[in-house]
Amino acid sequence: MEARSGARVLTVSAGTAGDLPYRGRTIRSAFAKKPIDAPVMVTALGLAGDEQGDRVKHGGPDKAVCVFPSEHYRHYERLLGRRLDRPAFGENLTTSGLDEHEVCIGDVLRAGGAVLQVSLPRNPCYRLAARYGAGELPLWFERCGRTGFYTRVLQEGRVRAGDRIDLIDRLHPSATLAEANRLMHHDKRDLPAIRALLVPELGHNWRRTFENRLGGTIEDPTRRRFGPAGPPS
Repeated sequence: MEARSGARVLTVSAGTAGDLPYRGRTIRSAFAKKPIDAPVMVTALGLAGDEQGDRVKHGGPDKAVCVFPSEHYRHYERLLGRRLDRPAFGENLTTSGLDEHEVCIGDVLRAGGAVLQVSLPRNPCYRLAARYGAGELPLWFERCGRTGFYTRVLQEGRVRAGDRIDLIDRLHPSATLAEANRLMHHDKRDLPAIRALLVPELGHNWRRTFENRLGGTIEDPTRRRFGPAGPPS
């Protein structure tokens, strides 16, 4: 199957890891990425020149490329009370024409010379709060489902701003990113829906979490949301 999605890459960005202040301490993060005007090579482990501050939670084959829809910017600008320049959320590709209610786990996308496969939604963490000094930002992401997503790389190639994004194959039309976000952050005990979402292409981290839930264990998201110090007092 091959179908044009009408989506495009607006910005391609990469960054190196540095220190980011957060609640009286510093954390390592490559959140503050910069746009790149030239074509960028996308490899199985991500964009050339891009780094991750926490290689346990970020990066790797399932999270090689972070994608964030530009359509979400206005929503977060209202919440934060400020204008946001791309890439505002540490994404590699800022896009137009993609949405969590339409994009599905396992979707195969051609962006420029690279072929990508959607693996999982972005799971918002406290680095978002650190970047903007807004402790509730991870919770805002969870509540509205405007999270962006990650892809693995099926075919390495170069991508640049302005490239078209084509939908090459859709393996699981019911496994939308919106459905995945619903189950991860809201309806955590909807076990039949969780079983249906455990498609082979789902990224390892989310697969492990959902399998644990099927076994009766519900994870505590406090550390992910707020960091080692826990919620602000």
